Amino acid sequence: MTRRTALALSALLPLATVMPRAAGAKPLRIVCLDDGLAETLLTLGVTPVAVADREVWEKWVVEPPLPPEVADIGTILEPNLEFLQQLRPDIILSIPYLDGIKPLLERVAPVTTIGIYTPDGQPYQRAVEATRQLAALVGRQKEGEALIAATEAHFSDVRRQLSPFSARPVYVVNFLDPRNVRVYGRMSLFEAVFDRIGIRNAWTGETNYWGFATVGIDGLATSSDARLAYLEPLPEGAAGTLTESPVWNAMPFVRNRSIMRLPPVLMFGTLPSASRFARLLAEALMAESARG
Repeated sequence: MTRRTALALSALLPLATVMPRAAGAKPLRIVCLDDGLAETLLTLGVTPVAVADREVWEKWVVEPPLPPEVADIGTILEPNLEFLQQLRPDIILSIPYLDGIKPLLERVAPVTTIGIYTPDGQPYQRAVEATRQLAALVGRQKEGEALIAATEAHFSDVRRQLSPFSARPVYVVNFLDPRNVRVYGRMSLFEAVFDRIGIRNAWTGETNYWGFATVGIDGLATSSDARLAYLEPLPEGAAGTLTESPVWNAMPFVRNRSIMRLPPVLMFGTLPSASRFARLLAEALMAESARG
C-alpha cells in the first residue's frame, strides 16, 4: 500500500457512535437492512443501532467488524417488527429487494431505499453514489469523498502490483454444494473490480442483475488457462467431496494447480467490499506466484 492510500484510509477509522450531522445535532438512530449499506456507514464512522441477521455479517462480511452493541433484528425478509419499534429508529435503510415489506417498515419509521444491484448492472457506480448519499444523510461528506478517493487509489496500487498476472483470466466462485457454484461475471461487483485492477474475468457468460450465474462445476471448463478463486466459507463436506470428484479433477485449473482460496468477501457489497476483494485477490495471486 502506498503512503497516499494509507493517508486516505487513515481518515476512515470507524468511530464508536453516529457523528452529528451538524454542530449540536442529535445523532440519527439508523436501522440498516442491507450489509453493503451498513459497511459503508461503518467505514464513514457511523454505527447503526441495528442490522438484519448478524450471523450473516460474521460469516460473509467480516470487515469492518460489527460493533457488539449493534442489535440484530432478525432475518432480512422477516425482521422483528416489535423489536424494531422498541429501538425507535429515526430512519430505516432498505434496498429495492425489500420493497414488498416496505409498508410494514414505514409503520415504524421513514424508509430510505438505496439500490446497488439493479437491472442496469452498474454496482460500482451505484456504490459510489450510495456513499455520497449516506455521507450527506449523516453529515460526513468529507469522509465520503475520502472513502471514494481511497478506494480508487487502492485499485491503482493493486493494478501496478498485478500487472505481471494480467495475461491469465480468473474465475471467481462460491460453492453452493460440491457440484454447483455461483460464478460472478458481468454486472457483478467483482467484475467492476477486475476492470479497475487489470485482471480479466474468465466467466464471459450471462449473469443475472446480481452479477452471478449458477452453473455446475463442469461449466467452468470454458477457459483452458484460467485460474479459479473460490470464496470461503465452503458448504459442509464440500472440500472432501471435491477431491474425489472426477469432474472436478478434470478441470483445467485443477490440473494446472491454479486454485486460490479467498477469505469471505461480501459479493453484494459496496466500496469496502470492493477494496477487500482487490486486496485479498492480490495477496492470493502473489502467494501463488511465490510458490512457483
